[in-house]
Amino acid sequence: MQPAVNPASPIRVLSLDLDDTLWEMMPVIVAAERELRAWLKHNCPKVTSRYSPHQARALRGRLVREHPERAHDLSWLRLLTLETMLTDCGYDCLLAEEAFQIFLAARNRVSLHPDVLPALESLHGHYTLVALTNGNADLERVGLARFFDHYVSAREVGAAKPDPRMFAAVAEATGYGAEAIMHVGDDPVCDIVGAASAGMRTVWINREGADWPAAHPPPDAHVTDLLRLARLLREA
Repeated sequence: MQPAVNPASPIRVLSLDLDDTLWEMMPVIVAAERELRAWLKHNCPKVTSRYSPHQARALRGRLVREHPERAHDLSWLRLLTLETMLTDCGYDCLLAEEAFQIFLAARNRVSLHPDVLPALESLHGHYTLVALTNGNADLERVGLARFFDHYVSAREVGAAKPDPRMFAAVAEATGYGAEAIMHVGDDPVCDIVGAASAGMRTVWINREGADWPAAHPPPDAHVTDLLRLARLLREA
């Protein structure tokens, strides 16, 4: 499935997901959590003695259930988890911010997919580019800020994709209506169904060769990498 992009009206804005679209996410989080745990073991050893990685994840899950209204804010959630563990172990909860910065620095050391930089170079200047993320990646630290005109995160919107408020925030930031916006992402529901429900055109980045879930209407286009999308847009 790879239909041509033949929009009824010109695409002016490309809204791009970050995690698992521009880089693989899981190795980044694993490495960041490893660095955070090493810092805690050195500076707050009672925390790592009391909380295994599994127990820390369980605590974070419990906090999500206790604060569902903040579940979209991953930075707040990780800070609260750290504060809770530090307090439980008799440490000053203010250490949580220092610990979080250790995690955040590692979380932003990503390995871009090889197509990302040349594709962004090709697309930049021809479209208004918006980063639209449920995560907390920092475009400056990642090294991609120069390509993007806007950054929209779940934390600032107060909701996470596929919530329509996320996609409305793209329209508000750019001044274009949904019909002029194309959203690009890897997640069939959060990215494709969410954006389509908001009236945007959609592109599914399917790097793993997965089958599209039959329960959902298909995207407008299906590509394996961003360079293919750039070529598709030039041919439209």
